[in-house]
Amino acid sequence: MKFAILDRDGVINHDSDAYIKSPDEWVALPGSIDAIARLSRAGWRVVIASNQSGLARGLFTADTLNAIHDKLRSEVNQAGGHIDAIFVCPHGPDDNCLCRKPLPGLFHDIARRFDINLNGVHAAGDSLRDIQAAHQAGCTTWLVLTGNGAKARDSGQLPPETRICNDLASVVDSWLNED
Repeated sequence: MKFAILDRDGVINHDSDAYIKSPDEWVALPGSIDAIARLSRAGWRVVIASNQSGLARGLFTADTLNAIHDKLRSEVNQAGGHIDAIFVCPHGPDDNCLCRKPLPGLFHDIARRFDINLNGVHAAGDSLRDIQAAHQAGCTTWLVLTGNGAKARDSGQLPPETRICNDLASVVDSWLNED
């Protein structure tokens, strides 16, 4: 079975410097829900790995985050797809945890949960830290130019062989064309 690991904010939904703090603020990017559904229907496992420091900052509660993820799952389900799991780092940037991207802890948690080797697993993100974490875990890295993607592309710090696409839909097109 093929795996896809996706960042959330800036990849699947619009991002905000003020954080996504409620289901109403969570708005899918054009084509992203259908892209996830296409992967799922093609037999891929779809897992999300997302930093959510708004929890540590007190900007929203775990119940609110669950409601946001319920909205995401509902939209994907309505499109005929499925999200297998959502992994979050609830810590702030100064908490010195191992799960906050750019560290690969969330990816290692995914590997343990699904009993998989991450070498060659496709991972898509919009920020340098997403790509760095995925690369350290052994994933094949894909940068989307939505969200913070252009800033990450222009940083000159992307890991070698990171592939760049306009959005999640074009990444999924590439992945499905490999099959």
